[in-house]
Amino acid sequence: MPAEPLSDAEFDRWYGPWAPRTPRDVAALFVGYPGTWWVAGGWALEAFSGVRRHHEDIDPGVLRQDLPALRRHLAPSLHTWAASSGTLTPVRPDVDPDAPADDVLPDGCGQLWTRRDATSPWEFDILLGPGTPETWVYKRDPGITMPMADALWSADGITYLQPEIQLLYKARGLRPKDRRDFDATVPALGRDRRAWLADALARTLSGHPWLEALR
Repeated sequence: MPAEPLSDAEFDRWYGPWAPRTPRDVAALFVGYPGTWWVAGGWALEAFSGVRRHHEDIDPGVLRQDLPALRRHLAPSLHTWAASSGTLTPVRPDVDPDAPADDVLPDGCGQLWTRRDATSPWEFDILLGPGTPETWVYKRDPGITMPMADALWSADGITYLQPEIQLLYKARGLRPKDRRDFDATVPALGRDRRAWLADALARTLSGHPWLEALR
């Protein structure tokens, strides 16, 4: 039987707190980074819709294939930990620094937590996505793709994941905050974005309750 999700207080007690970071902090983090990066999660939806919401952390995204470049970029200032199935494993910068992700991360690991040192709060929850600089790929169904140039958008020097893609990721959880994000974002989606999300949901989560609202 799966464990119940931890409350915010219990999460902090077990794993430690998160520093209050913003998309502007992400942009500063990736100055000089040679790969593709973007802001995902609730911050991406807030930037698109203009509807303010609470944020526990911030989720930058990068390409999984760029892990060696990411490790080199982060090494001078942040410690990196592989987060997978509730466990955290250090990813030391001096151990196989040029190895691909599958060789250095635990099986199934798709995100990295970063912090300055063991006494500091966590800074960024970095998501590792499939695909290439030319093509965004949905990690739960690689048959769903989009040109990377269409999957991302920018404002004030910050790159974000498109809202229809972020809602697709959120659709499986259907947590209260996911429903609130859907309700806040859908009124701002145009016809093409709604149609794309509806098609992707019908393919991956047939009968999802959001389909009726989208159509």
